[in-house]
Amino acid sequence: MKQIAKKLLTLSLVFILLPFSSVEAASKPEDVVRIAKNYIGVPYLDAGATPSGFDCSGFTYFVYNLVGVTIPRIAASQYTIGKSVDKANLQLGDLVFFEKTMNKPGITHVGIYVGNNEFISATSSKGIKIDSLSNTYWEPKYVGAKRILEDGGFTDLANGHPAYNAIMMLSQQGIIYGFEDNTFRAESPVTRGQAAAIINRVLKKEPKNLNAFVDVPTTSRFAKDIAAIKEAGIINGFKDGTFRPDAYMTKAEMALIVHGAFELSKQNLTIGSHSYIDVKPDYWAYEAIETLRSIDSTTLFAGNRYNTGEFASRAIFSVSIYNSMNTVGK
Repeated sequence: MKQIAKKLLTLSLVFILLPFSSVEAASKPEDVVRIAKNYIGVPYLDAGATPSGFDCSGFTYFVYNLVGVTIPRIAASQYTIGKSVDKANLQLGDLVFFEKTMNKPGITHVGIYVGNNEFISATSSKGIKIDSLSNTYWEPKYVGAKRILEDGGFTDLANGHPAYNAIMMLSQQGIIYGFEDNTFRAESPVTRGQAAAIINRVLKKEPKNLNAFVDVPTTSRFAKDIAAIKEAGIINGFKDGTFRPDAYMTKAEMALIVHGAFELSKQNLTIGSHSYIDVKPDYWAYEAIETLRSIDSTTLFAGNRYNTGEFASRAIFSVSIYNSMNTVGK
């Protein structure tokens, strides 16, 4: 008991000494999760916002204050701030919200995402505990998530990376996301499903029918985006009626898709003559590839080879979207 009391006293002193701020903190989201887990087992207390007892929003309010960020005290008000985050793209420290708990209307519960599809919150039954978002009680009551904390970047993406500015701009606009361990994995290949979602976050198209492909159920996290992109004629499926959302796309396929999605052929761009020795003028994606090179503001499209058959990485796909948005926006 003495050790527990000492821990709570230490954390309470940290709370007193840390400055308040209404803006994003420099602290990493991992700090929020680490601090929150220190209070597992603390009892529930209606209107409580101290280590002697918490209600749900009192807990999130208290933990965020410990990293120097002041948020509203009530769950419904906390839901009005920050950047909305898709459930599929949750990261450590994000706030997750639920409705109609304890037989009350509206936003009535909030917790902190801790990774692995789990969140920590103050529950009326067992106090501070970790639950699964797929829990039979919580899943149907889930309404959304908000990102309050940004740590300024990804742990595996250096400032000097040629795609850094593009990735950070798209991340800040909620167009592309990292992973829950706060990495971006720039060299990992992008999937067809991810590509559809990223493009549609820019275009914001609404599909008429979610039953677009036999291998994309309407419950799939990318179903809406894939259906919208199909209806727009941007990414088509295969002859067997599948979309293959988890399949990777080649750099040539990526070029053609991005070129069509942003209608770059209508931008009156000046395209250089035969820049890549491995992409001949009669190649099926020649115009698209040369266009992406001509609008590139980074160094990712430099060199004399394009390597059409390589899988498109998350970095080069991000740069392609970034360059296209800047070109169309001019």
